[in-house]
Amino acid sequence: MKPGTALRLLLLALAPCLSLTQCATPKSAATSSQAGIQPVSDQAAPAGDHAVDELDDYGEAAKISDPLEGMNRVTFAFNDGVYNFLLRPISKGYQIITPDPMEKGLNNFFDNVKFPVRLVNCGLQGKFKRAGQEVQKFGVNTVAGFGGFIRQSDKIPSLANVPQEDTGQTLAVWGIGHGPYLVLPIVGPSSLREAAGYAGDYMLNPVNWGFALRHDADDFAWIPGAVNTVRSLPDQLYYYDEARKNSVDPYISVRSIYVQNRDSAAKE
Repeated sequence: MKPGTALRLLLLALAPCLSLTQCATPKSAATSSQAGIQPVSDQAAPAGDHAVDELDDYGEAAKISDPLEGMNRVTFAFNDGVYNFLLRPISKGYQIITPDPMEKGLNNFFDNVKFPVRLVNCGLQGKFKRAGQEVQKFGVNTVAGFGGFIRQSDKIPSLANVPQEDTGQTLAVWGIGHGPYLVLPIVGPSSLREAAGYAGDYMLNPVNWGFALRHDADDFAWIPGAVNTVRSLPDQLYYYDEARKNSVDPYISVRSIYVQNRDSAAKE
C-alpha cells in the first residue's frame, strides 16, 4: 500500500461518520434562517431546529434494544478519541482555509448530487409526489444553480422544504424494526436496520461510484468521497457536541437522540 493510501481509505470510510446527525438540522440553520436563507445540508431535518436541545437524556432510552452495551461503550470511547484527535483538527483546518461562500457552495453541490438516494427511496416508499419534487429540485439546481452550487430551488415554495428520504427510513416504513443498537467504529451510533441503510445510501450516492467500482485509493476516485466527508465535519461535530453537552451519561444521551431522530424521520 502506497504512502497516503491508508488516510484516503479512512476518509472514505468516514463518509457517514457521526451518524447521530442524520436527520438533524445543521448548526448553520439558526443564523441562516434569520437572514431568510434555508439551511443547506445533505441531512434530513424531521426533528426540527431544536432536536438536540429539547430531548431529555433518558426519555428515549427504552425505545431500542441494547444487548451489546458493554462493547458499544468501548467503541463509543474509541470513537470519541478519533473525533477529538483526528476529525476535529481536520474540521477546524477546513473551516479556516475555506471561505464561507465556498463552504456553502460545496454543501449545496453534494446535497444536489445525492439526488438518487432521495429519488429511489421516495419511490420505494410510494411517495411519488415527493419523488416528482426531487426531480424538479435536481433539475432547477443543476441547470439554474450552476451544477448545484446554488440552491435555486429554495426560491420556489413547493420545493423549498421537501423532507429528505434515505434507505434507513425506507426500511422503517416497510415495518422493519431497529434491531439491536450498535455503535460502529468511526461511523458512530446506528442499529442493525440503519447499518443496512448506510450501505444502501453509500451505493446510491454518485459521489462513491468511482471508488466503489474501481476499489483503488491510489487514483483520483477517492477524492469526491473524501471531500464530501471533510465538508460535512463541522455540522457533524457540532451535533455530536450538543448531544454530549451537560449529559450525565453521554453514551445514553447520544443513543437517545439518535433513536429519536431516526424514528421521527421515518414518520414524515
